[in-house]
Amino acid sequence: MLTVDELIKIRRDLHQIPELGYQEIKTQRYLLDIIESLPQRFLTIETWKTGIFVHVKGINVSETIAYRADMDGLPIEEETSYTEFRSVHEGNMHACGHDLHMTIALGVLAYFAHNQPTSNRLFIFQPAEEGPGGAKPILESIQFKQWKIDKIIALHIAPEHPVGTIATKVGLLFANTSELFITLKGKGGHAAYPHTANDMVVAASHLVTQLQTIVSRNVNPLDAGVVTIGVIRGGTKQNIIADKAVIEGTIRTRSIETMKKIKERIEALVKGIEFGFDCTLSIDYGANYCQVYNHEAVTTDFIAFSEAKKSVNLLICEEAMTGEDFGYFLEEIPGFMFWLGVDSKYGLHDARLEPNEEAISFAVETLVDYLK
Repeated sequence: MLTVDELIKIRRDLHQIPELGYQEIKTQRYLLDIIESLPQRFLTIETWKTGIFVHVKGINVSETIAYRADMDGLPIEEETSYTEFRSVHEGNMHACGHDLHMTIALGVLAYFAHNQPTSNRLFIFQPAEEGPGGAKPILESIQFKQWKIDKIIALHIAPEHPVGTIATKVGLLFANTSELFITLKGKGGHAAYPHTANDMVVAASHLVTQLQTIVSRNVNPLDAGVVTIGVIRGGTKQNIIADKAVIEGTIRTRSIETMKKIKERIEALVKGIEFGFDCTLSIDYGANYCQVYNHEAVTTDFIAFSEAKKSVNLLICEEAMTGEDFGYFLEEIPGFMFWLGVDSKYGLHDARLEPNEEAISFAVETLVDYLK
């Protein structure tokens, strides 16, 4: 089994090598080296792209429970106070806690490699959660389908909660999400002759403003939706009228119907910009993730388990507008996801995120007890 010091070292090693979706070559190799060093009597190891499956044969093979951990980092330049284990991949960082997710999974796996579980366990190290999405392709893979999973669980770190906290709920936990990429093409020209051009910086500015009216004027106030634009790119020089601009953002909703409505409204606004500014626009919705919806029976069972443990501070939380492709697993398999408190001053996707590493051993001990 892995000691607390070994788990912390693993987390710090992984923190130094964040890799983007389907580029997790070093991460996969690092994980395999540790997995292959464990007792192999109960284990079957398979790779899938840059991901890994580890099947642990149980004493009683009537049930198979899967545990999923995501692997990829984010394109963020790290700004933590870490000195000895900062990211060595410039421009990339584990700013969403996947380094902790993988470490916790390894800790639980190591226990069951030494102590055969009562029934089968499948550990899934999944690439590309942050995009373009690894869950759905894994579900469709031959490797995954051979195991016939009965239940699946996962966790996500929660910077806002103290260590020892588990937060979850029955039903909707994470929102439906969609990326949004809009490209505007017009006619460039000299800044002194605006009447001879179609300025895409101006067109993009109008569109961004209009997009902000969708939630306030087209979504039921008793429902919930988010349209956020995080990137605007256009132009090359201050005295050149831009012939092209790009808008990038995200859409998040509580319901599938509201997601559809928001996209319909975006497309209507885009047509208006095309007509009003005599230009052409194209829309790409990129990666689309369905909601994370926790199944009632298994989630209720886990809540009861957590309430009975003195070491756990259980919270029944509200749903969040965060996105997670783990929802695709839950569309097909009973299961749940929960938040794990890591007590960080800075939140998810923040370049300064510094999770409290004491959460790692807490999570390993709790999950081992639950999965025995």
